[in-house]
Amino acid sequence: MKIILQKVSRAKVVVEEKIVGEIGQGFLLYVGFTQADTVENAQKLAEKITKLRVFPDDQGKMNLSLAQVGGEILSVSQFTLYGNTKKGNRPSFTEALSGEEAEKLYTTFNEHLAKFFKVATGIFGADMQVSSLNDGPVTFILEN
Repeated sequence: MKIILQKVSRAKVVVEEKIVGEIGQGFLLYVGFTQADTVENAQKLAEKITKLRVFPDDQGKMNLSLAQVGGEILSVSQFTLYGNTKKGNRPSFTEALSGEEAEKLYTTFNEHLAKFFKVATGIFGADMQVSSLNDGPVTFILEN
């Protein structure tokens, strides 16, 4: 499982010219799954995100969690995180988990996060337009 996490001031995802998910301050997550991923992987990374301290405290140090700042999450499925570009000019996606299985893990991942935060999502497998205002910029890659 691989996640690109961006700390944002705001973010939204649009499908067919309609906003389907939108947040204020929080995390924009691009979430991808590989064939070795399990429910346990998804829950472990969700737990990591709930505790990640990347928001500034009153001294300007990254010391506060998403919960401490009242933040939200926009989670977007992103199978291209497992695109292999080592050979040729066209990415290979053989490492990415199949759509049906990935959707199950993606749903489990988001449900776990929703126990702690407001979670908005895109639409799994849809053509989405994502826009955000990256805060910092602060971007991390999380994997297990």
